[in-house]
Amino acid sequence: MDTGLRDSPTGAGFFDAEAQLEKLRTLFRQVKSASLDPAASRDLIHRVAKGL
Repeated sequence: MDTGLRDSPTGAGFFDAEAQLEKLRTLFRQVKSASLDPAASRDLIHRVAKGL
């Protein structure tokens, strides 16, 4: 069974409803598609550090 965890200022809560899980999966897919691969991430960090 899949379970998600929602953290909030009032505490954490687990959920397992399919609609909520699908929203979480969609969010993770969007974040993954917008993220850099490890090598590009390191290059970005090095360029920013050199600029400081």
